[in-house]
Amino acid sequence: MSEQSNENTTAQEGTVDQNNNESKALEENAVPYTNETDSGAVQPAESSGSMSSLGLVLAMVLAFGAFFSGVEFGKGSTVTGQEASIFSLLKSEPTETFASTRPEMDEFWEIWDLMEEKFAGTDDTDVRTRLEGAIDGLVDSYDDPYTVYLPPAEAKSFNQNISGNFSGVGMEVGMRNNLVTVVSPLPDTPAEKAGVMAGDVIVSINGSSTEDMWIDEAVSLIRGEQGSVVNLEMYREGEMDFLTIPITRDKIEIPTVKTEEIGDTFILAIYSFNGIVEEEVRSALKEYIESEAETLVIDLRGNPGGYLGSAVSIASYFLPAGKVVMEERFGDSLENEVLRSRGNQLQIFTPENLVVLVDGGSASASEILAGALKDHGVATIMGAQTFGKGSVQELVKLDDGSSLKVTVARWYTPNGVSISKEGLTPDIFISRTPTQRLAGEDPQKDAAVRFLSGEEVVSETFEDEVKNTEAESEVEAE
Repeated sequence: MSEQSNENTTAQEGTVDQNNNESKALEENAVPYTNETDSGAVQPAESSGSMSSLGLVLAMVLAFGAFFSGVEFGKGSTVTGQEASIFSLLKSEPTETFASTRPEMDEFWEIWDLMEEKFAGTDDTDVRTRLEGAIDGLVDSYDDPYTVYLPPAEAKSFNQNISGNFSGVGMEVGMRNNLVTVVSPLPDTPAEKAGVMAGDVIVSINGSSTEDMWIDEAVSLIRGEQGSVVNLEMYREGEMDFLTIPITRDKIEIPTVKTEEIGDTFILAIYSFNGIVEEEVRSALKEYIESEAETLVIDLRGNPGGYLGSAVSIASYFLPAGKVVMEERFGDSLENEVLRSRGNQLQIFTPENLVVLVDGGSASASEILAGALKDHGVATIMGAQTFGKGSVQELVKLDDGSSLKVTVARWYTPNGVSISKEGLTPDIFISRTPTQRLAGEDPQKDAAVRFLSGEEVVSETFEDEVKNTEAESEVEAE
């Protein structure tokens, strides 16, 4: 059986029914496999806006470890039969499709025999453990932090974590430079209240080092019983020492959208692309039209992603019918897929009347929406570099109980920018320091409003960033 998910992973709370396809497809770049996701990254399945599914959708969105992007079923290969066992991976006959790429295994077995003959250490490993180690090394050689081999015990633990009840801390984590990194703390959650910030690198979890730790394992350690405490040791850019942040786990409830008006500018903040976001954004845009505001800001900062279909639907309010929103590129065995605007264009938007705010916590579906509006020239992107999370994983369950989570597709903007590789670079770079964030100061939003009022706003330079960092250090020193 195979399931697809996004590379996000969230440490949130919720209930996921393993017998329900929709719940399996939820988390965001998170841990259960869903179409983008919050705990892992899988392409989210299409969501329905019906109230009957609201409870299920909310449970999925709040699931700590479920991918915010969701999982898409029915795509990719399905592994069945004894040929899917771990042992058959080394001895089965190659399929016609991949026969030409399979190397001879003579050297492998030669090394195997030499180890059996000559190794002088304590040999307390069985044959299965050695084979699992060999397969793990093969998978690791692809150098993709989201492609992971799970031996039976780890696969069982992973599946148990997807189902059942659990509480979290309210943040999404992903892999950056092979480090477990906070994509974004979600608003009004224990993580945000404890001071966790986007870009923080998790060094250890309750004393366990995250070095060489795969993302799903990190998420499983962060979650726990409601009311219990998890201690996270963090590296934060600009800090001389690691930070130790204790967080009390709790049930996670987050808003979907929030609106406000500043002068003639209407601001629409989207916090996640969950199952109800399309309906809420539609209502918010109606509010925008009725407000008679002349300009619009879409705030995607700290939005870790969600359902791919929701991102496409929302992009359709700003793009003519048929315009490319994103391209999903698969391996050589599958045809690439292009997703286009559905043609619900609200009005003619330009970079002079529409600003999209992004930062290091904007990921996955957020990057798809921002990238589409940027590439088609209908918005000015402002803020900081986005996280860079845009790949789809497929979870293949093998007959012996082990599983393979493998990246099967990557997301690209209409102009061919790889979201996973590069993220999105804003048109106008404006920073926001941790001190400003804690003080409630928002120079990024202020710059967007000034820009839309006709004031010239220029990108900060590297020297400006250095000055901000130095000023931050001086404040802390005092």
